[in-house]
Amino acid sequence: MNVYDSERMADMLIPLGYTITDSPDHADMVILNTCHIREKAEQKVFSDLGRLRDKRDERRTRGADTVIVVSGCVAQAEGAEIIRQAPYVDIVVGPQTYHRLPEMIAKATRAVHKTKKPGQKKGLGIVDVDFPVESKFDSLPQTAESRVAAYLSIQEGCDKFCTFCVVPYTRGAEYSRPATEILAEARHLLSLGTKEITLLGQNVNAYHGQAPLGTEWGLGRLIRELADLGVDRIRYTTSHPRDMNQDLIDAHRDVPALMPFLHLPVQSGSDRILEAMNRKHTSRTYIDIIERLRNARPDMGLSSDFIVGFPGETDKDFEETLALVHHVKYAQSYSFKYSIRPGTPAGAMDDQVPEEVKADRLQQLQDLLNEQQLTFNQKTVGTVQSVLLDRKGRQEGQFIGRSPYMQSVVVNAPDRLFGQVIDVRINQAHPNSVSGTVVTHEV
Repeated sequence: MNVYDSERMADMLIPLGYTITDSPDHADMVILNTCHIREKAEQKVFSDLGRLRDKRDERRTRGADTVIVVSGCVAQAEGAEIIRQAPYVDIVVGPQTYHRLPEMIAKATRAVHKTKKPGQKKGLGIVDVDFPVESKFDSLPQTAESRVAAYLSIQEGCDKFCTFCVVPYTRGAEYSRPATEILAEARHLLSLGTKEITLLGQNVNAYHGQAPLGTEWGLGRLIRELADLGVDRIRYTTSHPRDMNQDLIDAHRDVPALMPFLHLPVQSGSDRILEAMNRKHTSRTYIDIIERLRNARPDMGLSSDFIVGFPGETDKDFEETLALVHHVKYAQSYSFKYSIRPGTPAGAMDDQVPEEVKADRLQQLQDLLNEQQLTFNQKTVGTVQSVLLDRKGRQEGQFIGRSPYMQSVVVNAPDRLFGQVIDVRINQAHPNSVSGTVVTHEV
């Protein structure tokens, strides 16, 4: 979602004369688009801001300036506190108001020219972290940049209120974009040469958008309509088990363009911890969903999120998480130590787990998940996979793409195949990737 938001902010700034630069050293403006899910991400924001202040001060000695902007969920959660801790910041804008960024930048630019003096340390202090009535999507321009693989935001916000999570407070209530808007954006992406579209949402499978003739579509119907437009490859993330309905499961069976890979966070294998997290599902209902998915698409690859050391988690609770992982067998997954997010119910819970216990449990879980990922990769050796080449590798003539199962695939190929979906025979498996050779090279 943050990648999508960053791309859209860049699109909005083109009419103002801005272009992307690779380094902040000579930047007229730097935007930190931030995440508030984990404490480490928030700490990194203030560390980066300190470095940006130094670079800005260096530019001012040469008669130039840098507008410093903080956007995203840390901006939403912290607001004026960012200005207090980092008074040199010029603009703080939340994830629901960044469509107002051109107006704020125009105000900041005027202020820079009129009021800033050499050696002045204080920023402009513009803060906009409202939850506006109007949808930001109504104001966002169409992207002008061709992207082989593109993100398309279809849903934002969350009404689940998991006790560990800040998303409902930083992204707001669930909102689904009208289907006609999504289809129009998808057509535009296809006209630019996009081969793969990833549908985005905090709870993407909770999508229930207004559709033609006064009807309402769920995610399964939307995927079918996108496939009819001619999208080669479709993905979606991130899902919640509570919203994994049969129509969406059937879409995995019926729609060839829908890739056989699903990120479905479970967080814990302990029903007691799941209840404390307010996840509104059990380990059994989660496994039932996995079984239905695999019945619909036997080759389905699965990914998940796990939190270890949630308040009150016992050795038994953790063993139940390991048992679930052994049962499901994941293609890849993300796992984290629980960290307190201010303002969330879990942050005030008793029985916080000691840091050393969390670290030990995380290591055990990650060892198992890494083993499963390597096993999954090894099972693809000798198979032919369709791969979308979307990145250049480190070596001359080397490209990296994604298999249908979200594996990174490294292959040597001629330049003309960049951006194409090609067949690759997998020859070697590695812990975090696979490598192979081109089977077909006709374009």
